[in-house]
Amino acid sequence: MKVLSFGAAAAFCVVAACVAMPAGAQTRGGVMTYGRYADSLFLDPVLNDANVDIWILSNLYDTLLLPTDDGKGVQPGLATGFTMAPDGLSVTLTLRDGIKFSDGSPITAEDVKWSLDRARDPKEGIWNFIDESIGSVDIKDPKTIVLVLKRPDPAIIPGLTVFNNAIMPKKLFEAVAGATLDDKAKVFAERPVGSGPFMFQSWSRGQQMKLVRNPYYWRMGADGKPLPYLDGITFEVLPDDATRLLKVQSGELDGAELVPFSRVNELKANPKLNMVLFPSTKVTYATLNVRPKLKNGADNPLSNDKVRQALNYAADKDAIIAIVTHGVGTPMSSYMSTATPLHTGSGAMFPADLAKAKALMKEAGYEKGFTFSTLALAGNVDEVGIATALQQMWAQIGVTLVIDQVDNATRTARYRAADFSMRLGSWTDDIADPNEITAYFGYYPTIESLHSGWKNDKFNALFEASQKELDLAKRTAQYAEMQAIYRDGPIVPLYESPYPVVLKKNVRGFVQIPLGNNIFSGTSLEK
Repeated sequence: MKVLSFGAAAAFCVVAACVAMPAGAQTRGGVMTYGRYADSLFLDPVLNDANVDIWILSNLYDTLLLPTDDGKGVQPGLATGFTMAPDGLSVTLTLRDGIKFSDGSPITAEDVKWSLDRARDPKEGIWNFIDESIGSVDIKDPKTIVLVLKRPDPAIIPGLTVFNNAIMPKKLFEAVAGATLDDKAKVFAERPVGSGPFMFQSWSRGQQMKLVRNPYYWRMGADGKPLPYLDGITFEVLPDDATRLLKVQSGELDGAELVPFSRVNELKANPKLNMVLFPSTKVTYATLNVRPKLKNGADNPLSNDKVRQALNYAADKDAIIAIVTHGVGTPMSSYMSTATPLHTGSGAMFPADLAKAKALMKEAGYEKGFTFSTLALAGNVDEVGIATALQQMWAQIGVTLVIDQVDNATRTARYRAADFSMRLGSWTDDIADPNEITAYFGYYPTIESLHSGWKNDKFNALFEASQKELDLAKRTAQYAEMQAIYRDGPIVPLYESPYPVVLKKNVRGFVQIPLGNNIFSGTSLEK
């Protein structure tokens, strides 16, 4: 059907075929120790917007449908299948037999309805736009859920794979002390219960989190027994890149994420390690606060669109890619990655042009320049490298950039409070559709466009129209226009890049899919 043709939403495959498994039987047992650059903040699937949470959530919680390993389609999850009505106004899903939460309690149709109703509640979190088309979640019978749509929705099927639509235990959640849903979520998230391949064991904030095997997980491994193969995962929080890699090289860690690109070739040459560059939808950029006044009341030069253009033209993206990614990255040609459906553009959005940058600064009335600061993640080699490169490049147009290195929790808090001038960061899609990144980056009602304060009425109207447009050609045109408008947006687009992950040679079956999810369910430690 037409609604399923977009964004490979109809690529519905059986689980065994979608899970990448090495040849031969995999070893069961053992605890994998994995190094993270930052700790999680809040393990609730609805009330969060940070990758440090999202990439853990997929191991604790399940959704009705799951993304395929290539990030372009969907496969069965807690639902074995779905059908879309010919008029595109309802989706019927069939629940899997015998599914349970990690405490052993059965997953019921009522849990599904309650979870999806919470996820689509406009008062709950920022991701409810993914489910905005749902008019009601109806229970047809104990095994059948019907989503009645207010309008046809081109992204509703891939939307059901997104973390905010995780199925949660209604009774357990509601039994938690707290006056409001948000109060209950804060308590529940300290010891979450889901139906993913692993379940929560312990958490020493800022240091370590332990997950253990969920004995009630429904998915089967290549050996015909329930996944996961591992007994557990221990996440060690090691913000300093050098320390994280040293522990992998010494054997203290089985793997680590966010490897600095400057270390990739060195690690590839180590016979004890596998240095993997997983395909991704990751884009790296700088967010600019474009409000006329900063949090401290000072005038903000970045509110001037000519200043923002000048900063972009003065930033040599090719040089940054060479310096920071050692040639692995490619320039951003849009606010979304080239792997995101409906991407348009080629080459750098703002090719380096120092003369043009200087002329724009003069036109803006800042010929003598100004000083502003950026938030960068302390200990992160790539972010500090980007900030240092921009500092040198922008000095050529009279701009002094002050680098403020902070920990991830501080950076996130200041970002959400709009207490920043610039913030370095990266984005990864969580859905095989452009609506998520577009809502987050440019649709003002979601989070004021990356907490930047940027607002464009035409962009907002186009996004709202695209959310109900089933004609692929028309939707493509809408997104092309939004990407053109966003040239005046609140970012300095830098580069796209793969996910660099280093693993010990005995680690098998680990996958980080293009949507960012760390898939440990098929991982094993071979002896």
